Amino acid sequence: MPDQVGRPTLLYHLYCSLTSIAGPLVWRTVRNKLQAADVPETRQQERQGHASLPRPDGQLIWFHAASVGETLSVISLIKRLGERLPNAEFLITSGTPTSAALIEKRMPPRTRHQYPPLDTAGPVRRFLEHWRPDAGIFVESEIWPHLIVEGASRGIPLALLNARLSDKSVVGWKKRPETARFILDHFLLFLTQNDKTAQNLIAIGARADRVQPGTNLKAMSDPLPVDQITLSDIRVQIGTRPVWIASSTHAGEEETVLAAHAELLKRWPNLLLLLIPRHPERRAEVAALVAQFGQTVAIRSNDDKITDNTQVYMADTLGETGTWYALCPIVFLGGSLKEIGGHNPFEPAQAGAAVITGPGYFNFAETFSPLIETGGALQVQSAAELTEAVATWLSNQAALDTARAAAKSCVNTQQSALDAIVETLCTKLNLAEPESNSPG
Repeated sequence: MPDQVGRPTLLYHLYCSLTSIAGPLVWRTVRNKLQAADVPETRQQERQGHASLPRPDGQLIWFHAASVGETLSVISLIKRLGERLPNAEFLITSGTPTSAALIEKRMPPRTRHQYPPLDTAGPVRRFLEHWRPDAGIFVESEIWPHLIVEGASRGIPLALLNARLSDKSVVGWKKRPETARFILDHFLLFLTQNDKTAQNLIAIGARADRVQPGTNLKAMSDPLPVDQITLSDIRVQIGTRPVWIASSTHAGEEETVLAAHAELLKRWPNLLLLLIPRHPERRAEVAALVAQFGQTVAIRSNDDKITDNTQVYMADTLGETGTWYALCPIVFLGGSLKEIGGHNPFEPAQAGAAVITGPGYFNFAETFSPLIETGGALQVQSAAELTEAVATWLSNQAALDTARAAAKSCVNTQQSALDAIVETLCTKLNLAEPESNSPG
């Protein structure tokens, strides 16, 4: 446990009291969401700290991730850490059924998943008493005060990995400096996405000697899976038509994408847009927009086929993005034309694509910067600029090949940083492989 941790503040005590009072209401809300996702009762009870699996023998390293994006990066790290520590066991906690399903499909060796306990006394106590982790690694901005304080008080070394703080969070924490310092003092290590986050953590109370700026862990995720059967089927349906992708689009962005597609169709009348909304439940809204632009749409979830008349193919299913990226090397990545923060550009880059983005990619600034600098990605701000970017790569194979090579080079550079993260975690959290007791 970190030494010289200050006394709990009045605000921390207030938080514990309020979460205790609100606990039953929060549990009902959480339980309803899990039931709606058909999560079994035994798995629902994990949120109350009741484990559905036994604790494995030996060293157990616990990772807590928020949702799908963080989970993907954690899976890659666990694989590498598992190679470094061949006798270690791993636990991943994440709060969404989608992330749980993803983990089940891509579970690393010696790993199991649980839903995290609600951040109240009973669930936290039951969780920690059952699992007794030898280290706890929280990913990104998952700050659960009770879980952190109680975990560290039991001697569990804690790290905050891929740390990210919004400007709003920094302002809020600066108004509560004693509580911020008290919470942050329970971490032995902060590995941040960039220098800005490192300085922000220090400014709100983290000890400078425990903060290390790094890179975005999501940039080191394994490539997205590709379903070869689906890939072959869709390729047959597309034939020799030119294709471009607009992926992870949000409300207010499809209008720009469809306006660009309308212009591109004037030059390439058989051009196909593969449109991947970030939230599939928006399918009806997006389909209506396509119709407003006078374009024809086939919808994946309806099992629609791509015909010669299809101008937009809406891929509104979960877990198939890697397959779509394998279809086409030109990808516009959404969440960036609005102030949303962008999405991980290394997912399409790993698939061999060149990337186009809007200006609002601040959550991935340290990832996009080298991509843009080397020409692996282009930044646009309007439908006209998006049209020009796609047209350039559709019409100039040499320019597209150069951009794809630059993007791939950035991916390879970032992947090498994963080993450094593994070694830092092992050193700072005392995760050295136990010495063998067998005779030598």
